[in-house]
Order: sequence, then structure tokens, then C-alpha cells
Amino acid sequence: MSVRRKVGIWIAVIAGLGILVAALSTRRQRPRQLTSLTGAVLRKDADPRKQQPIANAEITVADAVVMGETKSDPSGFFRLTMRPGINPYQTVTLRVRHPDYQPLNLAIPAEDRIHIIRMMPAPRSTEVKPRQPEVTIADVRVRYAVKMPTTMNVGSVAQPFEVPNTANVPCNGQPPCSPDGKWKATIVSKSLDAQEGNEFRNARVSCIAGPCAFTKVESDDFFRNGRVIHVSVRNWGETATYLIEAEVTRTRVSEMIRQSHPAIFGQAMNFTLPPTTQGPSIEAEVNGEDIVFPLGPNLILSWANCSAKTAPDHTKLYRCELKPGYRFKQPSS
Repeated sequence: MSVRRKVGIWIAVIAGLGILVAALSTRRQRPRQLTSLTGAVLRKDADPRKQQPIANAEITVADAVVMGETKSDPSGFFRLTMRPGINPYQTVTLRVRHPDYQPLNLAIPAEDRIHIIRMMPAPRSTEVKPRQPEVTIADVRVRYAVKMPTTMNVGSVAQPFEVPNTANVPCNGQPPCSPDGKWKATIVSKSLDAQEGNEFRNARVSCIAGPCAFTKVESDDFFRNGRVIHVSVRNWGETATYLIEAEVTRTRVSEMIRQSHPAIFGQAMNFTLPPTTQGPSIEAEVNGEDIVFPLGPNLILSWANCSAKTAPDHTKLYRCELKPGYRFKQPSS
């Protein structure tokens, strides 16, 4: 084969590889099929701390490209399922509606991205009404109960037991034997019961009399801290005396009252409660009068609209926004 022909073959191979790489690159750059539109609906405000998530906002698409409609959850999150075959470069018009906010129509590209939608609060009615001062909400506290286990020491035990044996008796391969298998041994087990509702803590065992050097604690389950503890001792000398000691405890579940202060930004307040919370309520000064408002399962407050979201660790996040006619008292400088 001539050199010119070899060079031609190599050029053809390189050109073919270049075409293949270009085709694969183009294939990788092709946008994948869009299956859903996701995003969050927030209150529009220049202060990021006041951009509260908007729950129950109705989101639809004016174009017939989605399957049904959806509502935002307490965190403002929404997901719209797209119909198959949507062009990723297509523009769709989102229609967002909420009774407390101005209606919004938003043209967005049908791309796989996070869509953040901010809504302006609806203007309050300008109808002439008798002028009434706003009700002031101050010194807001969250009061709740949690069940906490309390362990108390109710006594102790100190019980001796003997491990009898005769020394210098050859084992002759008939267990139990000494650790080196030379002498006949005895294994004695001892158990203690703390009785119903109690358990042992800090259990320990020690040899207090006899040839302790020729004894060995075979096993114990003291680390379990249970109602019953067990120990076994091997003795290949003369009779030895051991002593078991332990503290006796009882655990009771008691209810403890806790308080926390919510974070207040503008007309809204936020707070979280642990998973074991019971009977949450809001304590606040309303026009100077200290009042307790139980939240209840429906999160009803006479002066605010509240919602709750449960996190993966079962912690609950609460958001409450003041109703018209109420305001939070500004802290004194």
C-alpha cells in the first residue's frame, strides 16, 4: 500500500470520528423532554424577609399544555404536570390567582427550571367606613406542652453471692475448667429483678472475699440497664464471694410547659414547634389585654390566618398573617 493511500485512509478515519463527535455533542445539547413546571409563589416585597410563601394560590396555564391545575402548598411550592410532546422552547402563560393578592398572568419559557412567582397584595377596599383604630397585637408568645421522660433514683441494691469450688482438682477435659484447661472449675450465675416499673442503672460486680485471683467474670448484661440483670462467674480456686451493686431507677413521663417567641416580619409571624408538641396556643397582648388563644387542629385565630407545614423530621413550621384591622406593635428602639 502506498504512502499516499495510507494518508488518505487516515484522513477519512479522522473525518469520520469528527462527524461522530459532532453528532454526539449535538445530541447531548438537545434539551430533554419537559414533564412538569415547578416553582414557588411568594408575596412581593422589597424586603426578602417579608416575601412570605403564599399557600392555596391557584395556578393554571392559559395554553392547553398542562394536565389540570394545581394549588401552592404552605411553603408556596407548586408543580404542574405537562402534556407529552411539549416543545422546551415554547412559551406558556401562567395564570396565578389568590383572593388576597392581585391576579397575575406571567409568560414563561417551558424550561426545566425553578419558577419564582411574586404576587402583589390586593389593595384594600376604599369604601368609606366609620374610622376605627387598628387593634394592636404585642408581646406575642407561643405556649406549648411537651412530654418529657424523667428518671428518678428510688433505691439501690448490694447483694453478695458465693461461687463454691474445690481447688487443685484436675479437669481431665470435663468442662467447666480453668481458662488454661488444667483445673476443675465451677460457673455460678446470678440474676436480680428490679420489680415492675423499675430498672437497674450503673450495675457492677466485684470479688470481695476468697481467692479472687482464681476467678473470672464470664459474662454480664449490665450495659442494658433493664429490669433484670444477669452475671456469670467462673471459679477454679476455693470458694469466693462476689458482690452485685446497682442503682434502682423509675422513669415517669411528665408534661412540661414551654414558651418561645415567633419571628415577626411586617404583617406575618413564623415559628416552629417540636414533633412532641401538644396543645399549642398563642399568648398576646391585644390592645393592652393579655389573652390566650388556643390554636386547635384547625389553626383558628381571630386576628390572623395561620397555616402549618410538617418537615421530614416531623417538626412543624407555622406561618400566621394578620387580618385587616390588626397590626403588630413595633418594638421600642
